[in-house]
Amino acid sequence: MKRESLAGEMRELREQVAGITDTAVAAVDGLLIAADTEDGIEPNGLAALAAAGLGLARRTAAATDRGSLRRTVTYGSKGCAAVYALDDTALMVILGDEGLDIERLHAESQPMLRRIGAILSEGK
Repeated sequence: MKRESLAGEMRELREQVAGITDTAVAAVDGLLIAADTEDGIEPNGLAALAAAGLGLARRTAAATDRGSLRRTVTYGSKGCAAVYALDDTALMVILGDEGLDIERLHAESQPMLRRIGAILSEGK
């Protein structure tokens, strides 16, 4: 049930924000929880890379006294990858193409991130 709920949230965000190509939810240790990815993106590898990037970004934020990390965005020549900290145990990674409006993504994703956090905390 949890995976279906997560998949529904990821699909809804993809429908709301043009340019999203792939999404995944993972534990901070890199283990995949759920994914909505296209051909060519290996979800387990994406989860592991996102967790590694989040860990480094969290350490940087802490070492520079920037407070709790909320998100990190990596820009490439063909799009971007945004990683959102859901809590201390999970993250969401969103890949987008060149047409992704990153500011709209940040705004539209906030309610969905709260819902995903609630889904993940059910049964803890």
